[in-house]
Amino acid sequence: MTVTNRKYKDRLFSFIFGNEENKAWTLSLYNAVNGSDYTDPDLIRINTIREVIYLGMHNDVSFLIGDEMDLYEQQSTYNPNIPVRMLQYSGSLYEKYMTGNGWNKFGRQLIPLPVPKLVVFYNGNEDRPDETILKLSDSFPEGSEGDIEVTVRMLNINHGRNRRLLEACEPLREYAWLISRIREQRSQDIDLETAVDRTISEMPESCQLKPFLKAHKAEVKGMLLTEYNETEAMELFRKDGIREGRAEGRTEGRIEGRAEGQNSLLRLLVLMDKAGEPVDVVKLSTDKEELERLYRKYGINTEESMDTES
Repeated sequence: MTVTNRKYKDRLFSFIFGNEENKAWTLSLYNAVNGSDYTDPDLIRINTIREVIYLGMHNDVSFLIGDEMDLYEQQSTYNPNIPVRMLQYSGSLYEKYMTGNGWNKFGRQLIPLPVPKLVVFYNGNEDRPDETILKLSDSFPEGSEGDIEVTVRMLNINHGRNRRLLEACEPLREYAWLISRIREQRSQDIDLETAVDRTISEMPESCQLKPFLKAHKAEVKGMLLTEYNETEAMELFRKDGIREGRAEGRTEGRIEGRAEGQNSLLRLLVLMDKAGEPVDVVKLSTDKEELERLYRKYGINTEESMDTES
């Protein structure tokens, strides 16, 4: 299937909460997360990294407010490696901040940096607590202590979870309901485009998101189609890896070695989507020759992941 082409491809979450025209929603989300009561949307200065500028780097939503730099990510698939990704995003954002303000990181003057606040909004199918703290040090060898730590709050925003948070931010509550309702219809074998149309139509007229979603319906469909493609492909490859590992007697660590290959696949899906090339998830998960052809076509180096899987 093809989707709307853009210079970069947003996820729906970032399209809603990282959009200049919707800074009031971004501020509402910030207030809900932090228990604050700011009222002026112009306090929000969006500085999200776009891949068109930073090749290979694209976070969901980031902004400056006061002396803080807030990074918000949305996950529909649980990923314990988000702290290292947030570390990479933060480095790029600090570089952007220092360059934009004329600071010299090699100079003698101490640079006043905004305080990083890192949050992940989770709405996947796995049952997760309302709040989880993920740390970079969780990835270190057991018993070791490093000189760098990154702490990320993961908030479960599935419909019916974290009620106080969702009640404090109406756009977030509506977004959670939207995803939940689409997911319900998909479970009944209703195609995604129909599910999106029905769900937006079902939204009460009083919903803040409804006019925005209706005005950008084609883009919303494209974003959701891409997200579902990525999620379904990752799940197919994960299950395939587990089946192979069991059949060949591989260890758990051997299976986890496929992570690099999954990252390559995810990048391939993003690049195919940007190029408007149809994505056949089932074919990609079953036809290794076709997958390798597409890797070559899009210049994705998979040498390490192929070595891991051989």
